[in-house]
Amino acid sequence: MRGWWQELAGLVTPVDCAGCGLPRSVLCGECGAELWGRPARRVRPDPVPAGLPPVYAAARYEGGVRSALIAHKERGGLALADPLGAALAGAVGAAGRSGAGWDVRGRRGPILLVPVPSARSAVAGRGQDAGRRLALAAARALRGSGTSARVAAVLRLRRPVLDQSGVDARRRVANVAGAMEAVRGAERLWRSGGPVVLVDDLMTTGASLAEAARAVTAGDGRVVAAAVIAAAPRTFGNHRN
Repeated sequence: MRGWWQELAGLVTPVDCAGCGLPRSVLCGECGAELWGRPARRVRPDPVPAGLPPVYAAARYEGGVRSALIAHKERGGLALADPLGAALAGAVGAAGRSGAGWDVRGRRGPILLVPVPSARSAVAGRGQDAGRRLALAAARALRGSGTSARVAAVLRLRRPVLDQSGVDARRRVANVAGAMEAVRGAERLWRSGGPVVLVDDLMTTGASLAEAARAVTAGDGRVVAAAVIAAAPRTFGNHRN
């Protein structure tokens, strides 16, 4: 119910820019430029957790981008799903163009966007599954640009995990280690031949993405890349690919 009321309110009530507060603008041009103004690029945490696939991010997690992600995830800014999803689609496209293990022109089946799962308690508390909503928006954006894509929300948490915020890299890895699994029947999707790209809103240490990759691989899937809307500034480094 909470999510339904939030979506209705977003349709009938003027809103301010989620990034900077500019009146009557869901996301102003300046904050939008922080998301789309530069090509998505490869990011790497330090240290790199074992099993982390190549990760591509649309933007740095700072300024208006940070504010917009928090507004969508924690404050029910549902109108932000499409612009954020478009940024996520850009990161997916960058992964494909990089030669990360798949080729849009020669693949079999659609790209499978697999969102990193959130805890049930978090989804219930927010009234929405923010990660799945962003994955769906990204898939729409990819299809709109001529790239076949679908969302495969096939990962789930098999045990409770702690909130990752405020936890150092080593403890984050331990917190999520072995916590995810693919649901029964996921192997049918892997057999369709489409490349599996993990998607999430944010990467800091890469622990959750590495665990998601492990879970897909354990279920006989093959992850070729991961894409996020934003990553911690320190993960950008000086590398180009």
